[in-house]
Amino acid sequence: MTYCDHFARVDPIDTDSVAVVGVVDSSVASRRKALWLMGAAGFACLAADSTGSNSPLSARPGTVARTRPVVHRPRPKPTPKPTPTPRPAPWTPTRLTALKPKEPIRDLKELVPPPPEQTIALTIDDGPHPEWTPKVLDLLAEHQVRATFFIIGAQVKEFPQLTQRIAAAGHQICNHTMTHPLSFDDLSKKELRKEIGEAHDRIAQVSGVVPVFFRAPGGAWSPAVVDVVAEHGMLPIDWAVDPRDWARPGVGSIRKTLTASESGNILLVHDGGGDRSQTVKALKGAIPKLKKRGLSFVAL
Repeated sequence: MTYCDHFARVDPIDTDSVAVVGVVDSSVASRRKALWLMGAAGFACLAADSTGSNSPLSARPGTVARTRPVVHRPRPKPTPKPTPTPRPAPWTPTRLTALKPKEPIRDLKELVPPPPEQTIALTIDDGPHPEWTPKVLDLLAEHQVRATFFIIGAQVKEFPQLTQRIAAAGHQICNHTMTHPLSFDDLSKKELRKEIGEAHDRIAQVSGVVPVFFRAPGGAWSPAVVDVVAEHGMLPIDWAVDPRDWARPGVGSIRKTLTASESGNILLVHDGGGDRSQTVKALKGAIPKLKKRGLSFVAL
């Protein structure tokens, strides 16, 4: 007995119910009328009962039970992600050499291999400094500029976490002596080895970066300095653009000198050795202007 047959069987004594419901009538029309009166449950029963072998619908030849068609809606296609504009690969040779190994390098074109056209190098001396180095790092990060830091061994010893932050940000770390002595070119080879060697070891221990570039304090070069630098496998790096920011000539003066830079120039500024607020403000204005001129910054 099907579920619908259970509803179809009514007490024979209750003739009024039989007459109203009409389930004793085996015709499909009567059964549909009865099921309409019984509500949604009746429609479900009709659908189920009409597919059975004992259903009057199946008994009538040529009759096909109606079924609701299945609609397969197409899935929406995912929106394709825009293809990023390819950028030129950064200039990161594994090892640089110099066209003139015995002379300090003042222009990027003096390096082998040379960097791409329309590139300049921003070099920053005398840090790390607890106040100015973080501000310089934040500014460089804002403008996505990689720089080259020539740091002092004594400052590295005092501020190791700042040194590590410079390295973690992807900037180049270089040797700028242990104590930044004046008249550096007058020192003996023994004194030079101490200043350069101690800074070399300190920087490597703290940052995990073995310096491959060296800058003499104040640009005081001598044949002896270049020889000791070569003993440590480093290249001597000088500069082409010097705004003399260490003398605090004014933000406008520093910015003007920096923005006049040309392709291949090595720029010099400072993040240590005194109040560098003018330097930070000048860089904030100069970096966007240099980029607008089509120049790109590279780290050594």
